[in-house]
Amino acid sequence: MAKLTKVGVLFLARLQAVVMAVAGLIAGIVYSFGGALYELFTGTLNTGTILAFGALVGMPIIFGAVGFVAGAVGAVLYNFAAKGFGGIEIDVEQGA
Repeated sequence: MAKLTKVGVLFLARLQAVVMAVAGLIAGIVYSFGGALYELFTGTLNTGTILAFGALVGMPIIFGAVGFVAGAVGAVLYNFAAKGFGGIEIDVEQGA
């Protein structure tokens, strides 16, 4: 049995930023597709369409930034709590 007593703050922040940026890209694609369908069915093409396609760039950036901050804060909080409570116990098996 091994204990996870410390998490690298920058490592977790970067990992969380990448995961959230991918989620933001998926959300941006869905948002843009929905906006394009709405404009197609209403027969209008206005600034809403530009904003919808701007989500393809904006949402991954915003999601990634929020993910970076959340990952850093989460790692700092985990490290603080692990000092007092001993960390997470995990079973680790070495492969042959």
